[in-house]
Amino acid sequence: MKHLLLFDIDGTLVRGGPAKDAFHEALEAVFGTAGPIQGHDFSGKTDPQIARELLAAAGFSSREIEEGCPSLWEDYLSRMGDRISDNPMKLIPGVAELLQHLDGTDDVALGLLTGNIVEGARMKLGSVGLMDYFPIGGFGSDSEIREELPAFAMERAARNWGVDFHPQKVVVVGDTPRDVACGRFGGTRTLGVATGRYDVAALEEAGADHVLQDMEDLTQTVEVLLGPF
Repeated sequence: MKHLLLFDIDGTLVRGGPAKDAFHEALEAVFGTAGPIQGHDFSGKTDPQIARELLAAAGFSSREIEEGCPSLWEDYLSRMGDRISDNPMKLIPGVAELLQHLDGTDDVALGLLTGNIVEGARMKLGSVGLMDYFPIGGFGSDSEIREELPAFAMERAARNWGVDFHPQKVVVVGDTPRDVACGRFGGTRTLGVATGRYDVAALEEAGADHVLQDMEDLTQTVEVLLGPF
């Protein structure tokens, strides 16, 4: 294996689905409030970070948040599981073709780098048949701090494929400046894709090595991912 490609989920591979409503309702069920969730910036953050920000703003102490979070995640996953078959995620154009191509390419390993807790990630990608492409990843359930996630993913990749991937052979692909920042923190290459709420200029300003408007042009996307940076 020569290349390890780590993909964000929301806004990069898929969009939509029931997760935000399930999260909102789970916060209210477990803590009695979702805090100032309307208008809160979720982009590029880990699930635990989002929960902590909302609950701290509502007056909860760190101890109260830590004690309630196991119940929060259990409730959240239950609510999402009840809904996702009727309201699955929607594939972002070009993603299915890209992953199919990369999966059949020698010397390419695929993984995830996402703020989702691991079971939430599996549920989301499973709803559109993508989870089998990603045997490893770094998840919000590994650390609340997004910048720490590349190390988890790279360690799991080394165990899974028996290869210590040099950071310069790892590409983090995401749609937010925080995705770019966590890749840069981990010493990896970064590809920003303007398929979420941030445009090309914002991703370039964040310092992405490359930025694409989308991943619909298979040849172009593969050349960027596997070519020299």
